[in-house]
Amino acid sequence: MKIKKGDEVIVISGKYKGAKGKVLEARPSESRVVVEGVNRHKWHVKPTQEQPGHIIDREAPLHVSNVALVDPKTKKATRVGYKIQGDKKVRIAKKSGAEI
Repeated sequence: MKIKKGDEVIVISGKYKGAKGKVLEARPSESRVVVEGVNRHKWHVKPTQEQPGHIIDREAPLHVSNVALVDPKTKKATRVGYKIQGDKKVRIAKKSGAEI
């Protein structure tokens, strides 16, 4: 998966199209990412001996195909490429060629 935790992404399809946010969690085995402030849902938590039952409002995961990385120069959606610099493999933005 080319999108990692901490990346700035934009949602390119679905209910939240156009929303930007930071990736809080990446789940490569499920091909999903959790984006800050996007796709918020309510979870009902059962009561335990330590705490009463309550409702949690948090972000639900999105499929990675519904988000695109934000280009650091143009601030628009871009694809991710790779470039070899010395003995390191770095990610670059396809639109501007800027290192991510």
